[in-house]
Order: sequence, then C-alpha cells, then structure tokens
Amino acid sequence: MKIEVWSDFVCPFCYIGKRRLEQALEQFPHRNDVTVVFRSFELDPNAPNETPLTIHEIIAKKYGITVEEAKRANADIGRQAEAVGLTFRFETMKPTNTFDAHRLAQYAKEKGKLDDVVERLFFAYFTESKRMSDRTVLLDIAEAAGLDRSEAEAVLHGGRYTEQVREDEAEAAQLGVRGVPFFVLNGKYALSGAQPVDVFRRALEKVWEEERQDSPLRPLADEGGTCTDGNCSIDESVR
Repeated sequence: MKIEVWSDFVCPFCYIGKRRLEQALEQFPHRNDVTVVFRSFELDPNAPNETPLTIHEIIAKKYGITVEEAKRANADIGRQAEAVGLTFRFETMKPTNTFDAHRLAQYAKEKGKLDDVVERLFFAYFTESKRMSDRTVLLDIAEAAGLDRSEAEAVLHGGRYTEQVREDEAEAAQLGVRGVPFFVLNGKYALSGAQPVDVFRRALEKVWEEERQDSPLRPLADEGGTCTDGNCSIDESVR
C-alpha cells in the first residue's frame, strides 16, 4: 500500500496528522507493506523569509480576531499536539517561507532519507523554533540525517529540485487539494485533515481489503483540521 501525504512544514495539523497516521500504522498488521511518501505543498508560496510578526499576530490578522483569541486557538492546537506526544512552542515560532525546505526534502527523497528529513524539519520548526528558510538550519538538518553537507549546500544555493516541488503542487491542484494535510491511499482514496487515529486505522483496513483499480478519489471521512493558504482552522469558540 502506498500513502502519499501532501503537507507543509509550518502547518501544525500536518505534523499532528503525521503522528496520528504513524500511530495508526503501529496498530496495522500489514505495516511493513505500507510505504509513506511525503509530497510538497506550500501554504503560502509568497511568505517572506522573515517577519517581525509573531505567529499569534499573523493568525489574528488573517482571521480578524484579537491576539488573545489567536493565542487561545493556538493553545488548543498545542493540546492536540501534546495528545500525540508533540511539543509546539508557539511563543517562539518563526513564521517563514518553506520553499527551500521542500527542495531539501525532494533531495532527501532521492537519497533515501525523506522520512528522517521530514521529521527533523517539522521538529525544528514547531519544537526548536528554528527558521525553515535559514539555509544553515537546513544544512544542519541534512547533515544530521546523514546527507552530504556539501552536496546539500549545492542544492540549496542552486535551483535543483524546484521542478519536483512544482510537480507535486501541480498534482495537488489537479486532485483538488485545497488544504493540508491531504492523504491519498493507493492513488484511489482520499483523507483530508488530521484525522483521529481510529479513522486512519479503519481507512488502512478498508483500502487493504479493496481490490486495487483506478477510480476517482473517494473521501473516507469528513474533513479534519486543515491549513489553507497560510490559514489554519480555528474553533468558533475562540471568537
């Protein structure tokens, strides 16, 4: 079974969804027959590398709410993260552009290091409060994952893997992906959002039992928490 996951490294639900999928796979008896591939998706391709605004201020501005309301919304997301063993440090996060991070991931994919690099990128942003557009940060991640630092530096300072990132994004557009995380199982079934672990588990079981044939994507659950165009779902209760 192949699971393709479109996500962005500054999307909180993408990290939460990643961990929930992993927890579901731990309960799946055919785990060793499942391949997970992460695909590129930029929530905001025009995001600056640096901004004086905090993540709370950015959320408040996007949704037309107060900074305090944004803090409460982020605190709720943080609790969801804690429930799956993650630590989100919203107070020190550095909102940024993720294009180079996606190029690095594409390079890592070619070298067989995709899973390690993806996890390190998420952890660096949400837990270590590192800037994903800082090429020194990206090179440290590449080296820690066992990639050649000099080769990774050549990738980041050139234009390599731009085409691969754009191809992933173009395919997402063709599939009608408007928010991430977005999961495609065997090129046939779709799950949108950071679904609960049991939903992922049931989806894995259903797809495993289904005969494999080409067909349009079929939703396996209602939409979960997603991020779209730089925005993440906010509970109405915080308004």
